[in-house]
Amino acid sequence: MESRKKKTYKMIIFLTVTACVLAVFASAFLMVRNKKVMINDWFVKEENVIGADISAYQGEADMETLKKEGISFLYIKATEGSSYQDPQFPVSWQSSLKADMPAGAYHFFSYDSPGLSQAENYIKTVGDLSGRLLPAVDVEYYGDKQKNPPVKEEVRRELQAFLDALEEEYGVKAMIYTRPDIYNTYLKGSFDEYPKWISSLYVPIRWVYKEDWHLWQYTDRGRREGYSGEQKYIDLDVLNSRKQLSDLYVNGE
Repeated sequence: MESRKKKTYKMIIFLTVTACVLAVFASAFLMVRNKKVMINDWFVKEENVIGADISAYQGEADMETLKKEGISFLYIKATEGSSYQDPQFPVSWQSSLKADMPAGAYHFFSYDSPGLSQAENYIKTVGDLSGRLLPAVDVEYYGDKQKNPPVKEEVRRELQAFLDALEEEYGVKAMIYTRPDIYNTYLKGSFDEYPKWISSLYVPIRWVYKEDWHLWQYTDRGRREGYSGEQKYIDLDVLNSRKQLSDLYVNGE
């Protein structure tokens, strides 16, 4: 039989090794959480089709430079809620057209105003989408909404009103941008037929989202040449390798 002293020694070694392993995992978790290590970059391949989403925070976008930087398409913020229009949208929208950069316009959805009036704001601001990418709506928490989440039934009702109005105007189903947790809480089972644009910034999308998707926003810490705003980073997105960019066009071009 082992002596008590030897057993104690083995237990000390076991606890020390366990503590070291846990410390390594905790350190790695914090590095990922704080975006010191960007795991998703390892899963985006050279052959993937990469796009970006921009707003006034990126300032004026040089489309030709973005193309040279490997950006194949853009989503440009157009509106938010029932009355806000992104001040940079008209310039970026026209610049993308002149540069033949595939581009779509997205709306930031508000939980504090009717879906129909939000749709009217988007349609009035964006106008014709012929030859452009699908309209998109950004559904996420803002302000104190994560601590004080909106009522699911109300979100679904107003979001559906927004989507119905866009479909009536443009003849297509808009794409929904959201996070996996928000999808599971508010959208799953009620908006399955809409194209999805999923944000998973810390881990690969397939680890946290099992449904069909078109775009994956894989980082909000992208760095590219071609924009001049106060925000030095740019959101980057990858097209699902099972999809074609033509799948995102309003007219299927």
